[in-house]
Amino acid sequence: MPKLRTVALLAGAVLVTRGALRRRIQVSPLWPLPALEEPTSGRPRSRALRLLVTAHETVADGVVRLRLEGTDLPRWEPGAHLDLVLPSGLVRQYSLCGDPEDTSSYTVATRLVGNGRGGSREVHEQVTEGMELEVRGPRNRFPLVEAESYVFVAGGIGITPLLPMLRSLPDGTPWRLLYAGRDRASMPFLEEVEKLGRMGVPPGERSRAWGRVTVVEGVPDLDALEVSEGAVVYCCGPEGLMAAVEERFADVRLERFAPRTSSDGNTEFEVELRRSGRTLTVPADSTALAAIRRELPDTAYSCEQGFCGTCQQRVLEGEIDHRDELLTDTERTDSMLICVSRARSGRLVIDM
Repeated sequence: MPKLRTVALLAGAVLVTRGALRRRIQVSPLWPLPALEEPTSGRPRSRALRLLVTAHETVADGVVRLRLEGTDLPRWEPGAHLDLVLPSGLVRQYSLCGDPEDTSSYTVATRLVGNGRGGSREVHEQVTEGMELEVRGPRNRFPLVEAESYVFVAGGIGITPLLPMLRSLPDGTPWRLLYAGRDRASMPFLEEVEKLGRMGVPPGERSRAWGRVTVVEGVPDLDALEVSEGAVVYCCGPEGLMAAVEERFADVRLERFAPRTSSDGNTEFEVELRRSGRTLTVPADSTALAAIRRELPDTAYSCEQGFCGTCQQRVLEGEIDHRDELLTDTERTDSMLICVSRARSGRLVIDM
C-alpha cells in the first residue's frame, strides 16, 4: 500500500511539473531565457486554417491556380495574400486572386520558378486535389487606396494581386494597366484582364487613355507610360520591373515576395544577445537568424523572407537596416525581423 501511494504521488508530481513547463514555454518561446514583458518571437500574426485543395489547374504556361475550400473563411480585400504551409513545411506567400466576397474558398496562383528555393516546384508537383493545406491569413500590406485615377503595372504572375483591384473599381473610375510577360501564353488571366479593360467603356471612347489595357510581350517601355497628376501607381512583378517603376514615378505602391535588397550590398556586422551574454558575427553572405540559431537552435522562424513575423525580436541598441515588408513604422523603432534585416551601425544589441 505504501508503494502505491508513493507511485501515485510521483505521477501527480510529474503531471504538475509538465503543466508548469508547458505554461512557462508558452510565455517565453526562448525559455529558459527570461521572458519579455510582451513576447514577440514565435507569435503568429494570424490564426492558421486547414483548407481542402479542390482545384489544381494550369492557367498559363508554367502557372497553376489553387482553389482552397473551407467554411466561413475570414474576409479579405484586394491586395491581400495568404501564407501557405507546404507539405515539406516550407512557408510561401501568394496573393489572393479570387472573389473577396466568397467566404467558402480562397484562390491563389503561382508560377514555377526553376532556380527558386523549391516552393513553387512543390506547389506544381506535390500539391494535389484532395490534399489539405495549412494557411495563415489573409493579411494585406498592399491595399487599394482611394484615388482620382490608377495606373497598374504587372509583370507576369504579378497580375494576381492587381486582378481583384481591377474587378473592384467602381464604374467610371479612370485606370490603365500595363501588363508585360514573356509571351501571351505565359500571362495568366490575360483574357479576363482584356475583357475588364473593355467593360464600362463605350465603343467610341475605347481609344481614350483610361479604362484600357496594354499588353506587352517582352520588356515594357515605361517612358511611354502616361501617369496623370493625382494617379496612384500600383506595381507587382519581377524586382527589375518594380525598381524601374519606383525610380520613374512618385506615388508608387509595390508588392514584393522576396526580401528587399540594398544598393550598398551586405556587410559583416555583430549581434550581441544581451540576455544570453553572447556576441556573434554575422557574415556579409549570411543572416542574423542563421548566426543566432547556431547559438540558440530553438529560435522561432518560418518564411525566412521577412513576411510572416515569426522571427521578430526586440532591439535594444544599434541602427537597423530594415528589409522586411511587414513591420509597421512603430514596430520598426525597436524591433526587427532577424531573417532579413541587418545592422546599419555595424552592431546591434538584441533582447535575447
